[in-house]
Amino acid sequence: MSEYPWGEATATGIGSHPGEDHAEAVRVVFGEVPALPYLPELPARGVGADMVGRTASLLVELAVEVQPSGWRFADRPGRDARRARDHLRRDLDALEEAAQGYEGPFKIQVAGPWTLASAIELRHGDKTLADPGAVRDLVASLAEGLAAHVADVRGRVPGASAIVVQVDEPGLPAVLAGTVPTASGFGRLAAVEAPVAGDRLGAVLPEGVFTIAHCCAAPVPFGVLRQAGFGGASLDASLLRRRDEDAVGEAVEAGLALFLGVVPGVVAPLPDVGVVARPAVELWRRLGFPSATLASRVVLTPSCGLAGASPDYARKALARCRRAALVLREDPGD
Repeated sequence: MSEYPWGEATATGIGSHPGEDHAEAVRVVFGEVPALPYLPELPARGVGADMVGRTASLLVELAVEVQPSGWRFADRPGRDARRARDHLRRDLDALEEAAQGYEGPFKIQVAGPWTLASAIELRHGDKTLADPGAVRDLVASLAEGLAAHVADVRGRVPGASAIVVQVDEPGLPAVLAGTVPTASGFGRLAAVEAPVAGDRLGAVLPEGVFTIAHCCAAPVPFGVLRQAGFGGASLDASLLRRRDEDAVGEAVEAGLALFLGVVPGVVAPLPDVGVVARPAVELWRRLGFPSATLASRVVLTPSCGLAGASPDYARKALARCRRAALVLREDPGD
C-alpha cells in the first residue's frame, strides 16, 4: 500500500483551466483524473480569478486592491477583493455539488508566500519582498487563511480521505537568486537566504494535510522544500537536467513524492501514453530506485497549468496523463 494519500498509477492536474465555466471544469477534473481530483482555477474570468488575487482573498486582516502596477495592499477591502472572494465562493459551491458521493484524496492549490511577496506591493509601492517585517506579516496571515480554507474544503468534500495542499511557488528560484526586480524595474531585490525561505514556507503549511510545492521555474530548490516540510515536489520534467538529478535523488530518498509534468500545458500534439510516461520511467531508472516504487512515488501531470489551452485540449491532456500513469506500474526494464 502507498505511504501517500493516493494509490498507484495516479495522475492529476496543476490547477488552472481555460474558459469561464467552473462547473464544467470541475466535472472534467472528476471525470478525467478521478484518483486525485482538484479544485480548478479559471483565470480567464479576470481580476480576482488570477493566482495572486485568488490566494490574496484568503489572507486574514490584510486587504488588497488592484493598481495599474498590479496587486497592492490596501487599508480596507474593496471591489477587487470582493470579486476574488466571490469567484472562490462560487467555485467552492460548484465543487460541493460535484463532489457528492466522492471518496478519496482531494487537492487544492494556493500561491506560496514568496511568490505573493514578489508580486504584491506595499501601500507605498515597494514590493512586499523588500520588507522582512511585511513578509512575516504576510506569512502569518496566509497561514491562518489557508487553515480556514482547508477546513472549508473538508466540509464541502466530506468524502475526502485526505486533503492535498499544493503551494505554487514559481517565484521562489528568483527570490533565492536575488533576481526579483524592484517596483521601479531598475534594480533587483536582495536574495533571501535558503534557511529563511524554508522557515517562512514551512510556517504556512497547515496541519493534517499532505503538502506539495509546485515550482515551474528552474532550478527547483529541493533543499528548501525539504526544510519547509513538504511531502512532495511538482515540476516540469522537461526542465530537469542531468546535473539536477543528484538533488532529485536525495529528495526522493528523503521521502518526497514527485509530481512530474509530462504533457504540454498549451495546445500541442499529444504523444502516445508510452512516450508521455517515458520521462518518469527513465528518470527512475537512472536514479536507481526500485521499479516497484515508481507508480506510488510519482504522479503524472501536465507540465504546468492549462489556462492557455482550449477546453477540449485540457480534457485530453488530463486523460493522457491518467492513461500514461498506468504505464508506471510496468517494469521500467521491460
